[in-house]
Amino acid sequence: MSEKNKEILDDCVNETENCVNEEACEQQETKELTTEEQLQKELDEANEKIATLEDKYLRQVAEFDNYRKRTVKEKAELIKNGGERAIESILPVLDDFERALANMSKNESAAEIMTGVELIYNKFVGILKQNGLQKIETEGADFNTDFHEAIAMIPAPTEELKGKVLDCVQTGYTLNDKVIRHAKVAVGE
Repeated sequence: MSEKNKEILDDCVNETENCVNEEACEQQETKELTTEEQLQKELDEANEKIATLEDKYLRQVAEFDNYRKRTVKEKAELIKNGGERAIESILPVLDDFERALANMSKNESAAEIMTGVELIYNKFVGILKQNGLQKIETEGADFNTDFHEAIAMIPAPTEELKGKVLDCVQTGYTLNDKVIRHAKVAVGE
């Protein structure tokens, strides 16, 4: 082999070695960038997971707070209207009291007895009022389906009485602003 060929061969070998070294460097840089990119990707995923968990946590806290408020409200409502059934079962007795008083007022010989019964009646009504029971007023009131139940439609004596309650057949009651028995009324048409 000639000297010139040997030089050319050496140059080629050197260039090849340089290329291999450069490729190795480039691959190493790419590998380092890939490692950096990988770490960045993992960081982004972790941040996304943290955000998701934080959102989930905040929603759970809000949901629990709403649940707590709702149960407190329900408990207060239960305490407030807890005696509703008992009071509803007493309403027929109250009706009987009112009928007895109305019949006694017609009989003059029962005036003394009526006085005693009125005292008992007033005490009874007072105790019920203390517990939140209110009578639904019907006299001359406009007919309102929230409080009244129409059991009869009768001709109104005047135009002004149309749509108004003309007679109350059974008294209605509210317990703490909740209707527990609608007033049964006759309405003018």
